[in-house]
Amino acid sequence: MLQHLCRLTVIAVFVASLLGAAPSANAGGASQYVPGELIVSLTDDAVLPAITATFNLDPVPLERFGQNPIYRLRILSNEKPDRLARMIARDPRVDFAEPNYINSVPSGTQRSLWAKAMGEGDYTAQWAGTMIGLSNAHQVTRGAGVTVAVLDTGIDPGHPLFAGRLVPGYDFVDLDNDPREIATGDPGALYGHGTHVAGLIALVAPEARIMPIRVLNEYGMGNVWVLARALAFAVDPDGNPLTNDGADVINLSLATLQKTKMLQEVVSALNCSPDEAEALAAIASEGTESKKKLKLPRCDRGVIVVAAAGNTADETLSFPAAEAVKVKGVLAVAASTQDDSLAAFSSRGGWVKIMAPGEQIVSSLPGGAYGAWSGTSMATPLVAGSAALVRAIQPDLKADRIVIHLIRTATKIRGPAPNRLNAAAAVLNRP
Repeated sequence: MLQHLCRLTVIAVFVASLLGAAPSANAGGASQYVPGELIVSLTDDAVLPAITATFNLDPVPLERFGQNPIYRLRILSNEKPDRLARMIARDPRVDFAEPNYINSVPSGTQRSLWAKAMGEGDYTAQWAGTMIGLSNAHQVTRGAGVTVAVLDTGIDPGHPLFAGRLVPGYDFVDLDNDPREIATGDPGALYGHGTHVAGLIALVAPEARIMPIRVLNEYGMGNVWVLARALAFAVDPDGNPLTNDGADVINLSLATLQKTKMLQEVVSALNCSPDEAEALAAIASEGTESKKKLKLPRCDRGVIVVAAAGNTADETLSFPAAEAVKVKGVLAVAASTQDDSLAAFSSRGGWVKIMAPGEQIVSSLPGGAYGAWSGTSMATPLVAGSAALVRAIQPDLKADRIVIHLIRTATKIRGPAPNRLNAAAAVLNRP
């Protein structure tokens, strides 16, 4: 179940999924998924007809994941996706099979709680920037030359804060090239979330480029398949791995409480191992001698993935943030308070290595407005922006080294999350 990691002024967990199909609970009631479909990864394309025939799946895929033998398939029977996925996963011709997990935002949250009358002065002078030493960091770098992808509810491209800062993105909700936030009728409680998150990237790295990618609708609905597709787009928007148009840093102020093989594989691929880079380069060269020594963009250094740890107030794992345990270049972010302690609502645990201000954080809202919001959703872009600052001064540094550097230069405090982001120390003390 996908969890959108923000809080308003009340202590509540905001759970949001990706893309708006209606959820369907499994037998245990714990997980939810898009009804009537599965994500299936095959050992070879050639076995697709046999697999679909054996398990009563539509032989015409709903969608394929790039050129990989990974498919989104429609179930033709009345079998529940979770049960059928377990059956299919046991087939030796299948690498993995799983439901396309989703969830929805709990009711009871009112948009008016965050739509306060605030201005740019409240944004630029807020406590979070002072806490992480932004003014000192900006004397060294402001993030020029770095692109940060924001996968969220979209963005208000007309907000003055984003003038001259945006690069083309994509809307995976409406499937068009306009990833703006959309409100139909009465805006949902999470409308404005993406604009708020992107504004915090601009606060920390004001000269970095922002790539808005809409994967959540105004109600915070979506699915794992769309998130995976969006991650792939973020690193290679034009579909040509030899062009340098992808993101250097990806901000994920969202997550799933359900561990999925699909997300694990995609996030792992964002930080190409030497073997993967060599294999991809060989494919790209297509046997041409002059190209065999080419390195694909970012496969030699990886993409930094900064993900919200969650607002569960305990040690519950959220993904892909929790992939940081095994995947290099991924950093899980908790939220801290103005008294420099872990926020009561924030997830925590040994898998969370850094926290950042996440309480009453001021940023942009649709319509040229500003407002305060709280949650690990807000802490995450502060870390992503800081990662952009480090990458700006060390453009060839590998993603995992930047993650380690942010942790090592963090301010040490007592408590269950001992490392609080220090942007100034990160750029003043080079890796």
